[in-house]
Amino acid sequence: MKISPSMFIGVNGDDHISFGAGQPDLPPPEDIYKILGKYRHFKYGLVQGQDNLREQLSKEFKNSTKDDFVITNGASEAIDLTLRHLGREGGSILLHKPYYYSYVPLAQFNNLKPIFTETVKGRIDMDDFDKKVRDCKAVMINSPSNPTGRLQKIKTLKEIEKLCQDLKVTIISDEVYKDLIYERENYMLQGDQVVTINSFSKTFSMCGFRVGYLYSNHRDIIEGATELKTHTSMNTSIVSQEMAYEATKVDRSFVDRQVKIWKERRDLIYKGLQDLGLDVWKPEGAFYVLPKVKDADRTVSDLYFKYKVITYLGEWFGAPGRIRLSYALDSEKIEKGLKIIGNYLKDQ
Repeated sequence: MKISPSMFIGVNGDDHISFGAGQPDLPPPEDIYKILGKYRHFKYGLVQGQDNLREQLSKEFKNSTKDDFVITNGASEAIDLTLRHLGREGGSILLHKPYYYSYVPLAQFNNLKPIFTETVKGRIDMDDFDKKVRDCKAVMINSPSNPTGRLQKIKTLKEIEKLCQDLKVTIISDEVYKDLIYERENYMLQGDQVVTINSFSKTFSMCGFRVGYLYSNHRDIIEGATELKTHTSMNTSIVSQEMAYEATKVDRSFVDRQVKIWKERRDLIYKGLQDLGLDVWKPEGAFYVLPKVKDADRTVSDLYFKYKVITYLGEWFGAPGRIRLSYALDSEKIEKGLKIIGNYLKDQ
């Protein structure tokens, strides 16, 4: 049987150990549920997003207003709407390997040809980037990255920012893990050519509520995305938006406590994989790790069908010969899963 990500999304339960989907197991802030007892709205919401949530988000972005945001069904819809708008007349989009597995099909669905720039241990090679970006309409940057957890250097991000501004190339900056960084503060790409993508799924553990957004100072992109959304999903769930609004008011200490847990788990799984003798890059954010294994296809298949351990195939992310593990599960399960993986690899 040919394996695909769709086989694993939403698979939960005590009988599986899932290093698969990037779904935080830590709970959302309690405050988001407080509105439910008295919430009674039921009519269509604004296509661009509810005013209170967009107004609140504008406080996080310097020189922005609520009109610079479109609230979407997760970050995935934000990316899709942006690519649909940019791809109306075709063109190419530059992706850095390894990349999130949905980037390639979303680009192709939207009339954009994916071109790939190489990375060195997950970090962009600026010489290669400079050569390839000149023929592109847009680039996608994801830092920290899914599937590597690696951060791009601030110097590299600033060079990309300036180069794309000079070339009038749109930067789509996927920032869904911006709050989950262990090594330094996040550097957010800025400028009229930048479209920032974010969601409430990772920072606030609100994956199933499906609230994301795109932000840009480029009016054509905001208006284009809103017009497209009018004819597709219309409004994002209004009750989910109200819960997201409550999340924006939660004290930063909530996120800091969760980041501390993610870092402890990162240290646990990184050392565990090293102890198994695997080639692995140390994550600096998010909650993914991408070790190299022999016969990755067979490894992912056997671990799932024989041992009920879910891992993702690196080939889906443009990284053949590797597998992706999410450490969005408790330490006891991480240790148990690593033991199973270790015993499996010994027998190969």
